[in-house]
Amino acid sequence: MKYVILESGGKQYKAVEGGMIEVDLLHVQPGTSLDITEVLLLVNGDQIIVGAPVVKGASVKATVVEHFKGEKTYNFHYKPKKRIRQKTGHRQSYTRLAVEQIVEM
Repeated sequence: MKYVILESGGKQYKAVEGGMIEVDLLHVQPGTSLDITEVLLLVNGDQIIVGAPVVKGASVKATVVEHFKGEKTYNFHYKPKKRIRQKTGHRQSYTRLAVEQIVEM
């Protein structure tokens, strides 16, 4: 099985050829192709290549499928005896990528 660990937006994701990954919002139009060169680890069967810090020559070809928002999370601040109660909500924006090909050195 061929997969990589890549970095996008300061976070690490596992990408498999033909699979989908959800990363933090990228300001790219849906349908656009991307080359992600921040590959930290590449696994091809029994062969494992660890980058220092990235694997030279390795990249991931992906296509932007859609932009969407995640689940709503709530944050509640409460201070007793002070009449302070504050409820806020947040929905994180994500981009769904279709991994087309993993390019090795």
